[in-house]
Amino acid sequence: MASSSTRTRSVKRSRVRRVGESAFGALLVARIVLMGLLALLLLAGGVWTSWNTAQYAMLVKVRERGTMTVAACGEDRCTGPYVPTAGGGERRAKVSLVESVAPAEGERVEVTVEPGTTRAVRVGPAGILLAWVPFAGSLLLAALVVAGGMRFRRTAWVIGLLGAALLGAAFVAL
Repeated sequence: MASSSTRTRSVKRSRVRRVGESAFGALLVARIVLMGLLALLLLAGGVWTSWNTAQYAMLVKVRERGTMTVAACGEDRCTGPYVPTAGGGERRAKVSLVESVAPAEGERVEVTVEPGTTRAVRVGPAGILLAWVPFAGSLLLAALVVAGGMRFRRTAWVIGLLGAALLGAAFVAL
C-alpha cells in the first residue's frame, strides 16, 4: 500500500486562471499563424518577382534565342547587336541586357529576347541563377521572420542557408 507522502492531489485551478491560460495559448497560436502567413507572403513575392525573368532564362517562354555582342554599357544596362541562332527570329541592331549579368565589352553572351521588346535575358546556368536572386533574398527575409516571429530556429537556419546558397551560386556563376 502506498504511503500518503507519495500520493499526489490534483489542484483545481480557478476559472479565471483557466480562461487566462486559454487566451494566452490562443495568442501564441495567432502569432505563429500570422508570422507563417507573412513568411509565405515574402516567399510568394520573391517567386513572383523572379519568375518575370526566370521564365525567359529557363527557356519556358522563348521565341527568339541567339547571341548578343556587348558593345557599350551605361549605368544599369548594356547594349549591343543581336544575332539569332538556328531557331528563327530576326537580327536586331540593338538589344539591351542588365549590366550585372553582362560580360565585358566586346564579348558575346547567349540571350533570349523578351517578346515585343528589345530587352535581352541571359540564358544558361548563370542566367537562371541570376533570375532567381530576388527569391534568394526573400528566403533570407523569410528566415528572419521564421526565427524571430515563429521561434522555429532550425527551420529558419535551413531556409536562410538555402537563400544564401542560391545567392552565392548566382554570383559564382558570373
